[in-house]
Amino acid sequence: MIQDIAPHIYHNEYKPVPPDRNSYILTYDKGTVFMKLENNGSDIVFPRFQELEGKISGLYENYIYLFSIDKERFYLIPGLDTSLLPDYSFQNTSLLRTVGPRYHAFAGITGHQLYQWYSTRRFCGCCGQPMKHDTKERMMYCPSCGRHEYPVLMPAVIVAITNGDKIILSKYEGRNFKKYALIAGFAEIGETIEETVHREVMEEVGLKVKNLRYYKSQPWSFTGTLLFGFFCDLDGEDTLTVDHEELSMAQWFDRSEVVGQGNDISLTNEMMMVFAAGKEPR
Repeated sequence: MIQDIAPHIYHNEYKPVPPDRNSYILTYDKGTVFMKLENNGSDIVFPRFQELEGKISGLYENYIYLFSIDKERFYLIPGLDTSLLPDYSFQNTSLLRTVGPRYHAFAGITGHQLYQWYSTRRFCGCCGQPMKHDTKERMMYCPSCGRHEYPVLMPAVIVAITNGDKIILSKYEGRNFKKYALIAGFAEIGETIEETVHREVMEEVGLKVKNLRYYKSQPWSFTGTLLFGFFCDLDGEDTLTVDHEELSMAQWFDRSEVVGQGNDISLTNEMMMVFAAGKEPR
């Protein structure tokens, strides 16, 4: 999956040390990431601080520390004038699904999730005053009313509904992603993640399920979610009642008919392939 970047190691501890010349710059705008494509578009390159030396005053003073991978550090530069880096361009973040190296694709989309959080925390939601960065933890605080804001995660479920050698595959309604997927949905306030599974399955395909088996989780920064994967068995009738506001289609597929999404970055694809191979938890 996209977060599986071994032998590289992701360090998300908040240690806002200053950047050096080789530190990476991550910049975003309306669902796009600033980068350069190499090797016929298969590899991505992010700019480094050294490329802006002599072009921006206070270059090593105006930054937001994001995280490190191994000893490489990644930062946001607020209000960066991207015209100073003409060899780079903005590309849709969906491209990070297919390019390499894997650990840079992971850095690019993880940085985007943090960028979105920082972008929506510039002003206090209680009193409207400017927020400030805390120096000890990843937190924004309001010096006027004292409100503290921490990064927000949205828990969601990925559900493989099985009935013997059959599984339900679906396609989303109104999204650019057109490949097969599993039933999915966000947890609501006041429910357990297991209750989310039952509710989402009923809402999207009108079925009851039983024998829930937790598979594994995945941080999925493309939608700002933390995914929880479950396999479960059909409980009762197998006739689907599809919610076409959420799904363009959903139907039962035999194990031999399951086709993957074409890459190995998602929990959804891994669960589909585990079922196709007959290795799902029972």
